[in-house]
This record gives sequence, C-alpha cells and structure tokens, in this order.
Amino acid sequence: MVLRGLSLLVSIPLALSFVSAANDVASPTPGFLFVANQFDHTALIIDLAQHKSIAAIEVGINGHEVAVSPDKHFAYVPIYGNAGVGKPGTDGSTIDIIDLHERKIAGTIDLGKPVRPHCAKFGPGGLLYVTAELANSVHVVDTNARKVVAQIPTGAIESHMLVISPDGHRAYTANVHAGSVSVLDLDKRALITVIPVANLIQRISISPDGKRVFTHDQEQPRIAVIDTATNKIANWIPLPASVYSSVVLPGGSAMLANSTSGKLFFVDLSQNKVTRETEVPPSMGAIALTPDNHLAYLTCPQAGTIEVIDTQTGAKSAPITLTKGVDGVEWLDSVR
Repeated sequence: MVLRGLSLLVSIPLALSFVSAANDVASPTPGFLFVANQFDHTALIIDLAQHKSIAAIEVGINGHEVAVSPDKHFAYVPIYGNAGVGKPGTDGSTIDIIDLHERKIAGTIDLGKPVRPHCAKFGPGGLLYVTAELANSVHVVDTNARKVVAQIPTGAIESHMLVISPDGHRAYTANVHAGSVSVLDLDKRALITVIPVANLIQRISISPDGKRVFTHDQEQPRIAVIDTATNKIANWIPLPASVYSSVVLPGGSAMLANSTSGKLFFVDLSQNKVTRETEVPPSMGAIALTPDNHLAYLTCPQAGTIEVIDTQTGAKSAPITLTKGVDGVEWLDSVR
C-alpha cells in the first residue's frame, strides 16, 4: 500500500462521512465493534453507524481480549483476573460466552484450573486457541463441547498474546517478561522453538502472507521482525518511541503501531521506517480494521475512547467515547 497525503476528514453526528480531495463522499461507516472493557467488567457492542454502544454485557473480572466465532453468532471473553502480567492478584480460570444475537451471556467454559487466560483466536477446524499464562501453554478449546481438548506448551512464562498463520499450521506467542516468541505447530500440537527477542516485549502481529511476525521491545524503541522460514530475527525497525501493539495492512507493505507516547506510527515495511505519525491518546490497547482496511479502530483504555483513523491518510474523525478500560476489539458486519 502507498501512503498518500492527508485528505479532508469530516465528522457528522451519528454517522461518519469521509470527504476526499475530489469531494467524493462515502457512505456512513457500516458494521459493529465487539469490545472488552476490563475496568467495567463488560463486553460492548458498538454500532458504528450510530457511533455508540448499543449493548453492555457483564462478564467476569477481568476480560481483556475477545474472539468472535466464524459464524458471528457467539463471542468469547477470556477472564484473566484483576492483575497485570506477572503481578499478584486473582487468577482467572474461565471463558465467558456471549450470544451476539440475544446480547447476553450464553454460558461459561471452565478451563479446569486458574491459568489467567488472555488472548483467544479461532484457528483450524473452528477450534479456539487461548493463551494460558500460568500454565505456560496455549489451550485448545472445542467451543461446541465447551471444554479444553489439548494444551500446547510454549516453553516460556507469560505467553500473553497470540497470532495464527494464514494457513493455520503455526501459532506464535509473545512471552512478556521472558522477552521471547514461541513458535507452535498446531497440527502436531507441539512447541517448535522459542526465539529470544529482548528483556521485555508486548503483543505480536503477523503479515498477511505469514512470512513475517512482529513483536515490540518495551525497553528500546524498536520492533523485531521475525522471518517465519528461519524462526530468527531478520531485522529491527527503529521507532521514535516504543510501541505496544501493531497491525499489518493488506499487501504487507505497511503497518500501524500505537505508542504509549501518544502516537500512532505508520511504518513502511519495505523501508523499515516510520513515514507518518498521528496523535492519539497514550494507548495500551488494540487495533481493528474494517474489511476494506480503510479505517482503523484503536482502543485507548486510559482515555476510554476508540480512535477512528483513516489508514491511507492518517486523518482522524471524532472518537467513540466510552469509559476507561476499553481493550480487546474485533470488527463485525452484523450482530443479528
């Protein structure tokens, strides 16, 4: 993707409309966001056309991340506990299930013991893969049977976030205070290797072709680029400030990375450098993209907002204002 200059951006109450340099007006933003609010202990459904929350479902303490089933009927919120990574506090042992059609709790999956489940992703065969920090593993969950069917060891403490390769054969975890990335074989349900990265990392992303994995050094302003063919660090991307999370845009040539410094960086992955930055609230949240990848939604737990950014221009529209604690997010086309 080629990043172009800023276009004119206009916010209209209850519907967002974008005006290009040629004054072509797009339709109101369609779809919904499903968001975990870890401070309010809720899962929210955000109507993007109305620019507001239309449902708040109470979940356990605390749900940080979300996953939506392939059929878009149910959503899953791992209940982590009331502490930060590696800090003392309660230890979650369940995953709450939400019926998106009925907008209510539909049940709970018991993981059998306290493991601090955190990040959940659907993978091959409709199975749900969930990081289990206290078990140093990724749990494989059959959501139909509502039970754990396997555990894949990560070989490291605090396996916090997870990405799955586009072909569904590999998974990669970011191991926070271990400062490493674990490579998992999902077919054999086995650990392949652990890649040392830094003293402290946060979150992880993957290119659309699955050839590169990215994780973020928390002590130096740089992103590690891992070559998935060799399972080694291929290079580093220098940054003006450390970043917390990132997402790679289609085509794999550009990345968005948000920083606790109050910046969203646009990174050219062919040059491995920042080409643009947009001011946002200091954020330790997540990023979701619309299917056309024209808009990015950045959750800002500290500010209680979801920032709306044009991925081509860096321009912002009015944020969606909620309450502090908004964190994990997924885009949905419908909740019916």
